[in-house]
Amino acid sequence: MSPSFDLSGKVALVTGANTGLGQGIAVALAQAGADIAAVGRSAPSDTEARVTALGRRFAWIEASLDTIAPVQGVVDAALERLGRIDILVNNAGTIRRNDALDFTEDDWDAVVGVNLKTLFFLSQAVARTLVAAGRGGKIINIASMLSFQGGIRVASYTASKSGVLGVTRLLANEWASKGINVNAIAPGYFATNNTEALRNDEARNAAILERIPAGRWGDPSDLGGAAVYLASNAADYVHGAVLPVDGGWLAR
Repeated sequence: MSPSFDLSGKVALVTGANTGLGQGIAVALAQAGADIAAVGRSAPSDTEARVTALGRRFAWIEASLDTIAPVQGVVDAALERLGRIDILVNNAGTIRRNDALDFTEDDWDAVVGVNLKTLFFLSQAVARTLVAAGRGGKIINIASMLSFQGGIRVASYTASKSGVLGVTRLLANEWASKGINVNAIAPGYFATNNTEALRNDEARNAAILERIPAGRWGDPSDLGGAAVYLASNAADYVHGAVLPVDGGWLAR
């Protein structure tokens, strides 16, 4: 029997789904059959329209993930409104740019808090519901090329995204036996709000494009296939993996 990529009857909780990578992932999961609970600070109206146009249920849960204070409330709201959580996509993230000599504690804490601390505790809260329900599920963390490389002027982002890979593997080790698959996607250079400064810098933009074998910045829709795969039964024996979706950047 062919492995199934069908997500019908599943509910995916996606953070940061109002624009960019999160929106691309949420729409792809809905196209595969999943209902979507979207978490963020602003109403994801465009994402909601795209998801409901596919005949899927959609719930927006308003929350700022700068701290872990709203984590349990987010999970409770998703369960109340959509009945279950089968898939968690930890996509919400932020970035601060400054020379390492001038980097501040606020630049550090703001990024590590969202990108790593909240990711861990939201994963924990969702996993507890899966264990209590006696069934497995899928957790997909969004890593980065800077999970592998150092980068420049983004000290806390590099630290947080390197940490995402470590936490992904740690959780996979602990939760695989409980039927919970924890994996990561490492996007390359995508055209999103976070990379606007790079794309607007003519020299940096040219250097980045020269390094990408595919010759272009990624579109958020390019992440859809990887997300659907890791969320589906086709990936039931995949634990602690990181899937680069980078236009060939790491191969260069």
